[in-house]
Order: sequence, then structure tokens, then C-alpha cells
Amino acid sequence: MIAQTAIGQGDRIGMDKATGPSVTQARANPLRRLAAGITGTAIRTFARLITAVQAEWRGIEPYGGQRIYFANHNSNGDFILIWSVLSDQQRRRTRPVAAADYWGGRGIKGFVGRDVFNAVLIQRDRENRDTDPIAQMAGALDQGQSLILFPEGTRNLTDDILLPFKTGLYHLATQRPDIDMVPVWIENLNRVMPKGEIIPVPIMCKTIFGAPLRLEPGESRDDFLARSRDALLALRPNPAEAG
Repeated sequence: MIAQTAIGQGDRIGMDKATGPSVTQARANPLRRLAAGITGTAIRTFARLITAVQAEWRGIEPYGGQRIYFANHNSNGDFILIWSVLSDQQRRRTRPVAAADYWGGRGIKGFVGRDVFNAVLIQRDRENRDTDPIAQMAGALDQGQSLILFPEGTRNLTDDILLPFKTGLYHLATQRPDIDMVPVWIENLNRVMPKGEIIPVPIMCKTIFGAPLRLEPGESRDDFLARSRDALLALRPNPAEAG
């Protein structure tokens, strides 16, 4: 559910454990805010130039209220592609759910994760984590923000179309059942940055947004996850459409 690709409870007390300054501290610095804004614009422009990404909205409008976007996960750039096609208003209040060990450090990735994307940083080490990931995500939703997450839990580097969904999507749906969950199929991004390559290959990509779904009364965990998975797979282009 976590992109290897935004705030933990530890962030709110000044320092993120083992990673650096908190989001609150960073945003108190106007130069960091300016740099984050410039960097975000540059990342969005670069992503759209390299991928010529097209957004297709099926059964949902681009403009709307609070949402939880859930998508297939093949690349560290997946959330960037979704983020880049949102409207300015939606983009300002949408946060990716990301791994603290990857996007929460002190270097450039930490700056991008915290300052540019305001990512909800999740500790992936179950044994040593001191915050509840579902509580972190619910807390962000309670602040009126939307989320981007990946229910497979990790990048899919296999030949399978989708990995099995983790249970986090269901637990989040039970915690906040009144928020729309929007499936998003990302097409071709794994071909833009193949495994082991450092130079992107310009290939047209597509993000396909499906009709929103919510947890139904009495719906079991397995049924909800199966329905969510089916909704995501239904957006996948056939080979002729994908080109």
C-alpha cells in the first residue's frame, strides 16, 4: 500500500526519527517553500514532457471532493504521474502515501518527499514502527486531504498483472467509509524507466480514472478487496488500446 516512491505522527514533534526536519519545520522556512514550489513545477513539467501523459476520466469528473486514489504500482514514479494530471486545486491537497525509509531521508529524496509532495511517510518495518499507518492516513483525511496509495504494497516487478492487495485499503475504508475510493490504472510508466535504467525512455503514458467505490454495509474484507481489484483491472487497456 506504500509507494516506495505524507505526515507520520513523529513528524509533528519537530524531528522525523532518523530522517531529518519535520514538515512543520520545513514549511516555516520561506526559502524551502519557494524551492519546493519551483521543484514541484519542474517535476510535473518533466513528467508530462517525458510521458506525454493523458488522463482519461471514466465515471468520475476531474473536479470533485475528497478522494482516495488507489492504483497499480510498477515504478517509483507512479504517484508523480497521477499527481501531475490532477487539477491545481486537487493537486494542492493530494498527498501520496510513501515509505519513510525511501522518501523521508535528509537528501534530495527527503526534500522531494516532505517539502514538494508532503507525503504521508509510513514506516515499513512492522516490528520497529511506532505509528499506526492507518491512523496516519486517516489523520490526513481528517484534515481534508486526499491520498494516493498503492494497495499491492510494493512495486510489481513480476509478470503478474497485479499483485494481491494488502488489507490496508479495506481498513482505511472501514475507518473513513464516506470518502470515495477511485481506482486509477497507470499504463506504460514501467516502460519509461525500465528496471536498471537511469535514463528515461520517452513513451506515451496514460492514467485512467474509474468510477468511485465505497465499502458496502456488511461487505467482508475479502469481498471488498476483490471488488476493488476488479474495478482496477477493468480499467486496463487491451493491447490494441495500449499500442
